Amino acid sequence: METTPERISELRPDEVFVFGSNAGGLHGGGAARIAHERFGAVWGEGNGRHGQTYAIDTMSGLDVLESEARAFIAYASVHPELRFLLTPVGCGIAGYTPEQVAPLFIGVPPNVTVPASFAPLL
Repeated sequence: METTPERISELRPDEVFVFGSNAGGLHGGGAARIAHERFGAVWGEGNGRHGQTYAIDTMSGLDVLESEARAFIAYASVHPELRFLLTPVGCGIAGYTPEQVAPLFIGVPPNVTVPASFAPLL
């Protein structure tokens, strides 16, 4: 399983930046801000693929995050031509630990890189 780089400042054309968002798509800080400023995340869109990004709602509760993780895994599975760089979603402002979030991503396909903090838990 490949590890996501700590810092991502640019993407290849086939890469997608996967970040934690809120349901309202207010990308004001952290990885969400980077996604909006650099990679095409759309203000007001709190989940799914936009530009070279994929937003996962991490702020609406762990049950929603679990559903969002499953939707992401399904999306990545049918897009093997893309490389998805999963950031440590849910482990910043949302306040979850890697131990809570990483298991939600069990089963990611090989075209998804995972944060170093998630890797030992998958």
